[in-house]
Amino acid sequence: MGPDGFGYHAETMAGFVAQVREVVALGVQVGIVVGGGNLFRGATGALSGMDRATADSMGMLATVMNALAFKDALQQAGVDTRVQTAVHIAHVGEDFDRDAAVRHLEAGRVVVFGGGTGNPFFTTDTAAALRAAEIGADLLLKATKVDGVYTADPMKDPSARRYETLSFDEAIAHNLAVLDTAAFALCREQNLNLVVFNVFKPGALRRVVMGEDEGTRVTLGS
Repeated sequence: MGPDGFGYHAETMAGFVAQVREVVALGVQVGIVVGGGNLFRGATGALSGMDRATADSMGMLATVMNALAFKDALQQAGVDTRVQTAVHIAHVGEDFDRDAAVRHLEAGRVVVFGGGTGNPFFTTDTAAALRAAEIGADLLLKATKVDGVYTADPMKDPSARRYETLSFDEAIAHNLAVLDTAAFALCREQNLNLVVFNVFKPGALRRVVMGEDEGTRVTLGS
């Protein structure tokens, strides 16, 4: 939603598309898990008194809408894209299928995963870690508004220092909010390397996949 309070901000969407298009042109296979917070966030609905399972189901539907919007924007930019969703909705996208997703990636298509995990009580972080593990991704990227993981909140503490690299054990010891607990545990169990980076920086995605000093890399080792 960019600077808007709701929905889709055209310039923000165009910036994301440009970064994805750039790495696809390098031959990188790209799968994208989208959240739904610009439309509806399940946890917020639950806080207002809504049944949590119902709220999460609504949140998953919001991610499907975002997946379709992102697919449309990528297709218009000339990037062959498919939507797979964990929530079955006929004529909207393919149901999630690991083998089909891998075939799409091997054919050079971007796959946008909507519908979260398909189950309530799980966040987009967990959906991203799950899909990354299922398709055998080399790297899981968490696109955020800050350029990595810091020793403290950099918006509140000017002395906060960005970690260039970090181990899962260090993240636990320092109580750093890298991912939610379930996603974090899955990454650690599957030895799935993670990079947290600022997607609003032009060219940041390319620099991450090229192994440059961008964001914070979280690994099993220190």
